[in-house]
Amino acid sequence: MSEDFPKLTTSTTKIVTFERRHIRPIPDDERHGTTRGLFFIWLGINMLPLTVVTGALATTLFGLSIGWSLVAIVLGNLIGGIGAALHASQGPQLGIPQMLQARGQFGYYGGSLLALIAVLMFLGFFASNLIVASQSFMAVFQSDAINVGIVVCALIALIVAIFGYDLVRKAMASVSIVLGLLFVASLIVTMANPATYETTRELGFNTAGFFGMLAVGVTWQLAYAPYVSDYSRYMPRESGAKKAFWATYLGLVIGTVIVMLLGALVGLTTEDGNAMGALGALLGGFGPIVLFAFGIASAVINSANIYSGVMSSLTVLESISSRITINTAKRIGMTIAYALLAMFAAIFGKDDFLVIFKDFVFILLYVLIPWSAINLADYFILRKGHYNVEDMFRRDGGEYGKWDAIGLGSYAVGLVVQVPFMVTTLYTGPLAEPLGFVDIAWIFGFIVPAVVYVLWKRARIAVPVATP
Repeated sequence: MSEDFPKLTTSTTKIVTFERRHIRPIPDDERHGTTRGLFFIWLGINMLPLTVVTGALATTLFGLSIGWSLVAIVLGNLIGGIGAALHASQGPQLGIPQMLQARGQFGYYGGSLLALIAVLMFLGFFASNLIVASQSFMAVFQSDAINVGIVVCALIALIVAIFGYDLVRKAMASVSIVLGLLFVASLIVTMANPATYETTRELGFNTAGFFGMLAVGVTWQLAYAPYVSDYSRYMPRESGAKKAFWATYLGLVIGTVIVMLLGALVGLTTEDGNAMGALGALLGGFGPIVLFAFGIASAVINSANIYSGVMSSLTVLESISSRITINTAKRIGMTIAYALLAMFAAIFGKDDFLVIFKDFVFILLYVLIPWSAINLADYFILRKGHYNVEDMFRRDGGEYGKWDAIGLGSYAVGLVVQVPFMVTTLYTGPLAEPLGFVDIAWIFGFIVPAVVYVLWKRARIAVPVATP
C-alpha cells in the first residue's frame, strides 16, 4: 500500500501535491501530465543566466561572428535535442526516472554507477547556476556579496525541490512565460543597441571554433537526457510517448536557441567574464528589472537540478544496502544534503568559474554520450520499449543481472575511442592537432558504443544455450 502524504489545498481546489512516489513507477491513474505542461517545463528550464553565459562562449571563447555563432548554436541544439527528446519518450512507457532505466542496460549495480555519474553532472549544473544567478543580483544591487546571493538562490531552489515534482513543474511553467517575454525583449533591445557591436576582437569563421560551439549545443541538449523521463513519466502510457518527444524537443530547442543567441550578442562586450554585468550595461534602465527577474527565476528553475539529482542519488542509495528503503524522509534529507553540497561547491569554485565551466561542459559530453547511445540503441533497436520494470528494483537485477558486462564494456569502449580526439584545457588528444583542434570526439563516442552494444548483444542472444 502506498504512503499517504499531505496535500496543500484550498477548500475546493488542489494547489500542490507533495511528492510521494520518489523513484517508484507512476501508476496509470496518477499520470496527469500534459503536453502543454511538459513543453513549458523544457521551454523555461533554459531561460537562465547560465544559458546566456554559455551562448557567450561563441564570441568570447570561440571567436565566431554573430552569423556563424547563430548557425553553430541552432545546428548544435537541433542535433542534441533529438537525443534528449528520444529519452523523454521512454518516460510514459516505463513510468520511472531516467537514470533508473540504466539498470536495463548496465545491470542493477551497473545502472547505479551510471546514476552516480549523473549525480555529479546535476551538482555541476546546480552550482554553476547558483554562481551566475548570484552575479545577476550583484549587477542589480552593485554589490560584491556573491556568497550571499549563492546562499539565497540555493535556499529558494531547495524549498521548491522539497515538495517534489508537482511544485517543480508548476513553478517552472509559471516562470517560463514571464521569462520568455523578458528574454525576447532583451534580445530586441540588445540587437538595437549600437554598443553591442563595438567590439575590438577579430571575429569570423574558424573551423575549430565552429565545431567547438556546435559541440557545446549538442552537449547542452544531451545534458538534459538524464532529466527528461523524470517528468515525462507522468504522461499517459498509451498516448504519451509521441507527445513527450515533441513537447520536450520543441521546448528545449526553442528556449535554448533564443537565450544562447542573446548570450552570443552579449559576449561581444564581455571583457572580464561577467556576461550578466555586460548584459545589464547593454539593457540600460531595463537591465536591473531583467537581471533581478533572471536571478529569481534561475533560483526557482534550478530546483529541477536538485530534484533530478536527488532521483539519481536515491537510485544509488537504494543499491547500497537491502536495509535502505526509499521514503519521504530520505528524499527530503537527500535534497537538503544535495543542495548544501552544491552551494559550497559554488562558493569555493566561483573565482575560476568560466574555466571550470568550459571544461565541465566538454567532460560532460564525453561521459554522457556513450550512455545515451547505449540506452537509445537498447530501447529503440533491441527491446523496442519492452522492459520488466519490476526486475529493475530487484537486488539481483532479475533478467538484467547485477552487472551487465556488455553494457559496461560498450560504455568503456565509448569512453576510450574519444580519448585521441578530446580537446579540453586539462587534456588534448594526439589526433586533435592534426584535425585543427576540431572536437569530433563526441561523434565517435555516440556511434561506436551503440554499434558495439547492438552487435555484442545480438551475438550473445544468437549463441544457443547448451542443455544437459
